[in-house]
Amino acid sequence: MRYMISYDFMETMRNTNQWLGATARAIGAYPAFAALPNPALQMMSAWGEVTERTFERMVAKPDWGIRTFTCEDGRDHLVSIDKVVEKPFGDLIHFNVSGRETQPRKILLVAPMSGHYATLLRSTVKSLLVNCEVYITDWHNARDIPVSAGKFDVEDYTLYLVDFMRELGPDTHVIAVCQPAPLTLAATAYLAEEDPKAQPRSLTLIGGPIDPDATPTEVTDFGRRVTMGQLEETMIQRVGFKYPGVGRMVYPGLLQLASFMSMNAEKHSKAFTDQIGRAARGETSDHDKHNRFYDEYLAVMDMTAEFYLSTVNRIFKRCEIAKNIFSVNGKQIDIGKITTVAVKTVEGANDDISAPGQCVAALDLCTGLPDEKKASHVEPGAGHYGIFAGKSWRNNIRPLVLEFIDANSPKTPPKKAANKNKAA
Repeated sequence: MRYMISYDFMETMRNTNQWLGATARAIGAYPAFAALPNPALQMMSAWGEVTERTFERMVAKPDWGIRTFTCEDGRDHLVSIDKVVEKPFGDLIHFNVSGRETQPRKILLVAPMSGHYATLLRSTVKSLLVNCEVYITDWHNARDIPVSAGKFDVEDYTLYLVDFMRELGPDTHVIAVCQPAPLTLAATAYLAEEDPKAQPRSLTLIGGPIDPDATPTEVTDFGRRVTMGQLEETMIQRVGFKYPGVGRMVYPGLLQLASFMSMNAEKHSKAFTDQIGRAARGETSDHDKHNRFYDEYLAVMDMTAEFYLSTVNRIFKRCEIAKNIFSVNGKQIDIGKITTVAVKTVEGANDDISAPGQCVAALDLCTGLPDEKKASHVEPGAGHYGIFAGKSWRNNIRPLVLEFIDANSPKTPPKKAANKNKAA
């Protein structure tokens, strides 16, 4: 079947490399060879160890790994991951810290659907769990969704966010990271007009392409260079018989990963070469720095073809959000209708994916919002990853975001002292 052969070919190549790595590791570790030590065998085994793990991780959904959390009482509390809303293409989940009082800050973290799982924001979740009730969008791998579930494009994505915001209620503070920033802004504007009582209290947009043309990058240039026909012909494939979503047209995660790796090919090549050397010297472990990073980075998911193509066409090529002409189900969405939701943008000065200027454009679109409810921040020296998960996030950006949230939360009135003399 057309487009299915290429999908299965990529999976075959991945599987073959995983097998080659396992074989090399097993041969290099064969006990009989220890009688005549040979550095070449050690290197072969090390190469196999790194190669097997690398290609194995590409089809594994990472675990959140948040099982306990130390609270202010000094004790470890169990963390359960509860599904609040279940939908075919994504769930709304809550990190429930058992035995802890409900925290006053309720945060909806909108994870990107750009090839990686929501677990990419694991460190972001951990940093917010300290004193917040954290909810996050957990998007599903398109290859595992039956064709009978229907389509899923940028309009469906926006309506999912609308439903999640409605579920959590008006006391929610939304934080959108990277790709979902423009659609989260649109979802907020949709609620402002259709269901004002369900609007969140604040919206923080981190490194998102609100206006891709504001500061062109390699990513936006690519969207301009290729036609939609070229994208559909070269990037879209059909899920093979191995998965539940057989027959679904997707933008494969393996193809997206190849694009990610090619952007910093020299850096990644050195990282893997160094890791093979460490493995040969016996200096590696399951949770060393390299494996912690690449176990997450290499774990990729497929996107539906219609979501990928509509994102490129409507967000990057036609700039519908930037021009305020985005529509959902034929209904025009006016971002100027946002009048009460405080909006903050965060950008990294060294961000080479969503460069400074792209995200802050959201504030100019909020024409109905008073200036005192707008804020922006550019983090010096920070790249794309650092503004939501790195040292810049932990030390500088997170405190600013929480301060912004507190400034736009209702002030809790002081509790009145009980009247002991009041008659029962």
